[in-house]
Amino acid sequence: MNAPLVRMHDIHKAFGPVKVLEGVDFELLPSEVHALMGENGAGKSTLMKILTGIYAPDAGSIEVGGKAATIATPADAERYGIAIIHQELNLIPSLSVADNLFLGREIHRFGLLDRRAMRRRATEWLTRVGMESLDPDTLVERLSVGRQQMVEIARALGQEARVLIMDEPTAALTEHETDTLFRLIRELREQGKGIVYVSHRMEEIFALCDRISVLRDGQFVGTRPVPGLAFDEVVKMMVGRTLDARYPTRTPKIGAVRLKVEHVGGGMVHDVSFDLHAGEVLGVAGLLGAGRTELARLLFGLDTLASGKVTLDGVVVTPTSPSEAIHSGFGFVTEDRKAQGLVLDLSLRENVSLPRVPAHAGLVDRPAEKKQTRGLIDALKIRTRDMELDVRSLSGGNQQKVVLAKWLALKPRVLILDEPTRGVDVGGKAEIYHIINQLAEQGVAILMISSELPEVLAMSDRILVMHEGHATALLDAHGTTQEAVITAATGGK
Repeated sequence: MNAPLVRMHDIHKAFGPVKVLEGVDFELLPSEVHALMGENGAGKSTLMKILTGIYAPDAGSIEVGGKAATIATPADAERYGIAIIHQELNLIPSLSVADNLFLGREIHRFGLLDRRAMRRRATEWLTRVGMESLDPDTLVERLSVGRQQMVEIARALGQEARVLIMDEPTAALTEHETDTLFRLIRELREQGKGIVYVSHRMEEIFALCDRISVLRDGQFVGTRPVPGLAFDEVVKMMVGRTLDARYPTRTPKIGAVRLKVEHVGGGMVHDVSFDLHAGEVLGVAGLLGAGRTELARLLFGLDTLASGKVTLDGVVVTPTSPSEAIHSGFGFVTEDRKAQGLVLDLSLRENVSLPRVPAHAGLVDRPAEKKQTRGLIDALKIRTRDMELDVRSLSGGNQQKVVLAKWLALKPRVLILDEPTRGVDVGGKAEIYHIINQLAEQGVAILMISSELPEVLAMSDRILVMHEGHATALLDAHGTTQEAVITAATGGK
């Protein structure tokens, strides 16, 4: 057996009175893709932040290449050949792709920035992740979340690290981009590199990884080889119980047409039409650049509708702003919760109340606000010690539940969900799926955009497939296949 590239032993970490890690062990071998799994809040990100010098452990030891290592800063980690691709993007939007790729390690010539060399090297790195068509001078703020994620991956590869940590690397990627990433990971494994793969997507874990280590409530549960491992065993290790079903069964009670979209266009969206019924979940599938999020933004008044008509419960509505859309009965869970869905420095209570604060006689009704928030915390099983804590302190999955809670408080007639389970663990996903089913049973019309095809097929009644801004198919989710969806998503018939 090869000596580990990394060995972490008996790692402890607490933030004030809260114990986040208690005696955790972890090791990574050369030529290994090692999955690190656990529910949101289990301690995965904290463990990796210790390995990359962002946090200091309270106790425990780290070895790199069989020798004791002191990793006190991210620069120390880089010197040891350890790089991380964070779940929450760490790019600077106002800088170019090339400037982001070389931030802190710029190339100089005669005391000046050698931009030509940086652009050339940037193109090489982007080509490795299938982004050879991207101009390195493009500002990052003009890129979709998925393309920004690929830039993050290119930046980590540019460090020529021996250990690469990927925290939910495919959360914002399309099927095609995910395939490109998987090919790249397998190449890196063949080169002897070790990859820590943090993900909640079981299909990826079983397709890609050699071993799985599981954390639960800050403690090390165990490590298992992937060959021969059952899905149910992984779930039981993670949550301490088995889930009755990966996707809950639902008995749709589909009513009359609630939302009618006719020949809608604007930006990259062209001539899209569909009906959405009360009590229906209409999945929206497509590859990167298909126009799925752009369609949602048009319906919610974030972008200007250039053509077409939108009718809600028989009344023509053309939202020109989110406030108009909310007033009409729309809710919108955006794909980028931190940038667009939450105010990180406000409390959980304040975030839930943002769209409409409970009021009485023109004053904030604080008891009603707290009662409403407590009910939603219980209903969505949001893990928090106090509703007054800043949402910044919550795990990614619990932040996503707060975004969902914000809209449930409004009781919308149409709820648009853009990647509703992105970065959410297997237990949290099941809870969100139950909430979606409950809302549908209550007559809410749901438009659900997702890059996870199994999720689209299992949770939808029908599937609208988009390709380059056009709707290419409207499929019965119960009588179709992943192959049929991919065919339509790539422009095929």
